[in-house]
Amino acid sequence: MYSLFPRAPAGAPPHAPDPRRRLLLSSLALLALAGCGPEAPKLHGMDLSGMPDGDFQLQDTDGQPRRLADYRGHPVMLFFGFTQCPDICPTALTRAVEIKGLLGADAAKLRVLFITVDPERDTPEILRAYTQAFDPGFIGLRGDAQQTRAAAQSFKVFYQKVPTGSSYTMDHTALTYVIDAEGKLRIALRHQQTAQECADDLRTVL
Repeated sequence: MYSLFPRAPAGAPPHAPDPRRRLLLSSLALLALAGCGPEAPKLHGMDLSGMPDGDFQLQDTDGQPRRLADYRGHPVMLFFGFTQCPDICPTALTRAVEIKGLLGADAAKLRVLFITVDPERDTPEILRAYTQAFDPGFIGLRGDAQQTRAAAQSFKVFYQKVPTGSSYTMDHTALTYVIDAEGKLRIALRHQQTAQECADDLRTVL
């Protein structure tokens, strides 16, 4: 008959504790504890709870210095992009408008931040006009090249300039980051998620 606990190695004293038995008992105990704990919310996006929290030192379009702590008390949706982006950025910001509509009264708590990865072309005036064309409450943030790089690295965001003839475009990470009201990084919303799926995820942190 198959035994749950393998036999002790040959030659071992009759009552010597088998390390394999102790390991299996420990694993079973951990599984039992996990089964008794609260079930984690099911997300459409990526659960980032427990990951290092990001931050930035940038300016808003009025030239005021901004850090993530300035938005403490509000859940935040944070996106990195650029105003000349042909599809990913406008799609993400249009979806953000739809998400707010789906959240109803809870939408008043939410702050939507758009950090440009192209400060060379995205002046404060251009960035303000771009974000407010989607929603007057959306906040555009920018910095110099060093500040932009530091902000992106803090959130593990990739971006790079790609030459296109006499000009250039920007490749960049297409995730939207969700930060709770305590400033903790919680969720990464995938670009492919629907507005409804994103709203469902956001409700877990509102």
